[in-house]
Order: sequence, then structure tokens, then C-alpha cells
Amino acid sequence: MGIATTSAGDGIAVVTVDHPPVNALPVEGWFELADAVTAAGRDTATRVVVLRAEGRGFNAGVDIKQMQRTPGFDALIGANRGCYAAFAAVYDCAVPVIAAVQGFCLGGGIGLVGNADVVVASDDATFGLPEVDRGALGAATHLARLVPPHLMRALYYTASTVDAATLHHHGSVYRVVPRAELDAAALEVARSIAAKDTRVIRAAKEAINGIDPVDVRRSYRFEQGFTFELNLAGVADEHRDAFVAGRHD
Repeated sequence: MGIATTSAGDGIAVVTVDHPPVNALPVEGWFELADAVTAAGRDTATRVVVLRAEGRGFNAGVDIKQMQRTPGFDALIGANRGCYAAFAAVYDCAVPVIAAVQGFCLGGGIGLVGNADVVVASDDATFGLPEVDRGALGAATHLARLVPPHLMRALYYTASTVDAATLHHHGSVYRVVPRAELDAAALEVARSIAAKDTRVIRAAKEAINGIDPVDVRRSYRFEQGFTFELNLAGVADEHRDAFVAGRHD
């Protein structure tokens, strides 16, 4: 369990998240994920990275229970910095990152997927940001890379989810397949990329990042500032305590 990196051959590194029960990562998990993705891309033998998860869903965001049982602000600051590091690691990885998404993809999961280069999803995958229901803000930067602006706002304000078929319609999910075929589909795309000249692909990754209209690191950090405000005002604690207690209204 935790974060593991394996090889699928042909220069394909597979980074797997396995943190039961729902892949809600603790502070150390986010930093571990950042390190794993960065190390995979730094290895000159790597041509492409597949980011996947075990279990019912791809990612359920941060471990709110850890945050609420930790005195002071250390866990909150750690989670914010850890998410920032993990999202940036996917974006800045020296080679393309393919996200293979099954089940739920929530909160921090949107940050990972929104910064990935290619998204392949199972037909039961759903995507959303429950942040406003948790007294926090963040990852609108990354949701905006998956859906058009007004849909992003509606999903954000309502904390609603959208399915993989909808994202495929908008062009942000490359392929939608039955869950049993997800890993094979992600590896098929990975092999297509790995077959190219890695020198060209690495240059292409850097070039494409360089022409992005939005600096995802700065915009996400801007969002995080409002989370700190809500926390200092006591609003965030109210909502996190309600979540831990099982009250979601």
C-alpha cells in the first residue's frame, strides 16, 4: 500500500496510488506521490508515465480526518503544500503523464488529472470538487482544464460531479472504456507515445507547458490563499468537523 512505481516495459513507468479505503491521501502521501512522479520523469530511461490507482476510486482528495485530529495548522499547511507539490510534479514531469481514472475522482484527484497530459477513464468514473462543502477552495484551476468556464463554475458552486462521457464530449478525456479495460487502454496510449523519439517528446512536453495560457502553479496558489482565510475565520473547521462527524449538509 502507499505509492509504488513499477515498469510496464518500453520505457513506461507506472505510478500506482493504493491508500485504502478511498485513496484520500495524508500529508506524507502527497509528497511521496510528488517524489515518485518526479523521479520517474527524471530517469532518462522513462518515456512516459502512467498514473493510476487501486481500489474503488482514483482519488478522494486529502485526508480530512488527519487534518482534524492534528492540533494547530500543521496538517492543513502540509496538505496544501503536499497537493501543490504533487500537482506540480505531474505538470512538470519531464515526460507525458497519462492519468488512468476509475470510480470517483474528487478534490485533489482533479488537481492530478487536470495537470496530466492525457486522461483515460473508465465508464463509471466521475469527477468533481466538493471543496465548498468542506469549507475550502482550490483546484478550480485544474477543473477549468477539463470543462468549459461556465460548467466549471456550476460544478464548483454546487459541488456536483460530471461523468467521464461528458468530459469525453468536451475533449478533456481521451478515451472512455469499461473498467476492466482501463489499464490496457492507458498502456496502449502510453506505448504509442513511448514509440516516439523521447528527445522530441521531452522537448514537446516542455514546449507545450510553455505556451499554456494560465500558469497553473500561480493560479492554484492564489486559490489556496482563500482556503487559509476561511480556516483562520473558523469556517473551514466547522465544515471539516461536520464531515468527520458524518454530517454532509
